Amino acid sequence: MDPENGKCLKSPKKDSWKAILLLAYQSLGVVYGDLSISPLYVFKSTFAEDITHSETNEEIFGVLSFVFWTLTLVPLFKYVFIVLRADDNGEGGTFALYSSICRHANVSLLPNRQVADEELSTYKLECSSETKDTSRIKIWLEKHKNLHISLLVVVMLGTCMVIGDGVLTPAISVFSAVSGLELFMSRDHHEYAVIPITCVVLICLFALQHYGTHRIGYIFAPIILAWLLCNSALGIYNIVHWNPHVYEALSPYYMFKFLKKTKKSGWMSLGGILLCITGSEAMFADLGHFSSTAIQVAFTSLVYPALILAYMGQAAYLSKNHNVYTSYQIGFYISVPESVKWPVLVLAILASVVGSQAIISGTFSIINQSQSLSCFPRVKVVHTSEKIHGQIYIPEINWMLMILCIAVTVGFRDIKHMGNASGLAVISVMLVTTCLTSLVMILCWHKPPLLALTFLLFFGSIEALYFSASLIKFREGAWLPILLALNLMIVMFVWHYATIKKYEFDLHNKVTLDWLLALGEKLGIVRVPGIGVVYTDLISGIPANFSHFVTNLPAFHQILVLLCVKYVPVPYVPPAERYLVGRVGPPNHRSYRCIVRYGYHDVHQDIDSFESELITSLSDFICLEASYINGRQSRPSMDEDEGELNVIGSNMLTCYQNYDVEQSIQHSTVSIEFPGKHGVIELPPMVSGKKVKFLTGNRNSSELDKNVREELAELHAAQEAGTAFILGHSHVQAKPGSSIMKKIAIDFAYNFLRRNCRGPDVALRVPPASLLEVGMVYVL
Repeated sequence: MDPENGKCLKSPKKDSWKAILLLAYQSLGVVYGDLSISPLYVFKSTFAEDITHSETNEEIFGVLSFVFWTLTLVPLFKYVFIVLRADDNGEGGTFALYSSICRHANVSLLPNRQVADEELSTYKLECSSETKDTSRIKIWLEKHKNLHISLLVVVMLGTCMVIGDGVLTPAISVFSAVSGLELFMSRDHHEYAVIPITCVVLICLFALQHYGTHRIGYIFAPIILAWLLCNSALGIYNIVHWNPHVYEALSPYYMFKFLKKTKKSGWMSLGGILLCITGSEAMFADLGHFSSTAIQVAFTSLVYPALILAYMGQAAYLSKNHNVYTSYQIGFYISVPESVKWPVLVLAILASVVGSQAIISGTFSIINQSQSLSCFPRVKVVHTSEKIHGQIYIPEINWMLMILCIAVTVGFRDIKHMGNASGLAVISVMLVTTCLTSLVMILCWHKPPLLALTFLLFFGSIEALYFSASLIKFREGAWLPILLALNLMIVMFVWHYATIKKYEFDLHNKVTLDWLLALGEKLGIVRVPGIGVVYTDLISGIPANFSHFVTNLPAFHQILVLLCVKYVPVPYVPPAERYLVGRVGPPNHRSYRCIVRYGYHDVHQDIDSFESELITSLSDFICLEASYINGRQSRPSMDEDEGELNVIGSNMLTCYQNYDVEQSIQHSTVSIEFPGKHGVIELPPMVSGKKVKFLTGNRNSSELDKNVREELAELHAAQEAGTAFILGHSHVQAKPGSSIMKKIAIDFAYNFLRRNCRGPDVALRVPPASLLEVGMVYVL
């Protein structure tokens, strides 16, 4: 793994088995924490009310058969063998599927799309076809904008259900583990002990989040490994000691026998059986931190057999102990031998904390992704590790999750209602993944639509069966994830809608280049020392907030940079491809446009390093432009077309050396070569366009063009004078005559969210001492 980026780098050589096994071991504590603790509550939730454990054992064998085939079909066949292949440059999850679809079909609602973005090295999948896909489904999707909105709503639904799972999983996991105390004290006493202890554990868990998982993660994998081995040992012991023939219940015949006997009650109990696959989505969502091979090895060799043995062991015990009738007794701990009950209880509590930690970290990650795609209000994101990318902490979300988890624990007080709520959230996310994966098969993998339809119908029907069983429990706890998802979807949709409308307003009210060039001393406009960085969402044109600034304060900086920070539907943008730089106006105007591109998993730099990279990119652009001139290639003097922007990599050129330019007519890739200690170093291809080769030589800097040296000197002097960051401080209101729904969404909902979320200066890490805010009124 790359310690800086936290992701597995693609290399021509396959990983060694030693590296794969190490990654598989590390994945236990991150990926499988939630899935491995499901034996704590599956049988207890299933037998909570709808069905009973009878002398014939038909119910317990039927449940075991359902658990076995559900674990086999969904996590093993669907995720391990199929969905893990739908990665987005090594990243997984709902947004990874959505970004892959957006790159292969024009269905994205984000308005600042550029042709240059399609030339990013991470933009194209390895499995992309050489021939352009012209399937009818793609044409149909691109033609209807309502389908674009529907697709985004589906993605938002999956995201909201993941966040809902982040509320429910810690509550049900810790509560189930702590409820083992019921076997060591009377019924009257344990009711007053379990809830307070669960709340204390949850408070401690969320209070430790600001330290980051890398500080406490070293003990995660050993705990889950010990827990899985413990489950395997208990399962083998119970099978051998109580019922060696329990393996016969794995036959699908027992599922039909179960449904035939229990009928509607059996169907309603499927909501409890569903909990055996909770956490399966983490195998795909956490793909960016581990290789797919490591996740597959860990699941098939350890997690899957351990879970099957655990469920078989519980069923073997219950098949020979028919005095167990109530949900108070039919839990996990009843099948644990008396001599090891206390150690197993302690290990279960530790394992539940690990499982909760995984879903909490996943919630932080998906909210950060939502924020990057303008689908969530701005929140403060703290990166808890300088070496491991992706380990983040969001204070506001952390405390909200803690309050909601405690409210769920105190409000429900039993496994049944928590299981119903958690089951609906889990199966909803899986249904969304199934639908999006079927689209990926058609649009990205270029498979026949019939194959994608088969995948959708087979796995979709299984998940729809469980979804219906969970939805029928609406009044018994399933209402909670629906309520959470509804509120979150309203927040996300309002924020996304208003963001797009603000962009359209900026687009329609931007100022022409002629207006900027006309500004001068004749109009009383003064150019002051320093660098003025004007933040804008526009990728072309002069933003209205800058004209508003100059109108009220007739001065702007000697070096003017129109800066657009935008997100591209890829997980990562390589540093060498991050900056697009071009001129605004003639060279003597000293105005530039810079578009900084981030992926939805990229980390925002701190403002000092960002300012340094920005200045370096401007210097490199000036030298690059000079090299074109020296090579007798005409370049436009002003840059209003985004296609004329140049990709400027970090330290791409050295300005105190001259360049020989060798240019080919054919459109290909830009490669940069310069001599190093061990010969020629060739950077990976950066952007499609003209093939340019830069060869550095040991020449005196005086040979540089005089104008270039003057421009570089002015840039350096402006940097010494200081940098000011100019941001718009907006007030948004609906235009007169708008519908009531639009007025509610804009005037009340969006403005409430805007006032109570972090400002853009916090999101962009702008220091208050260098910040200038320009008030703007947006009438949408």
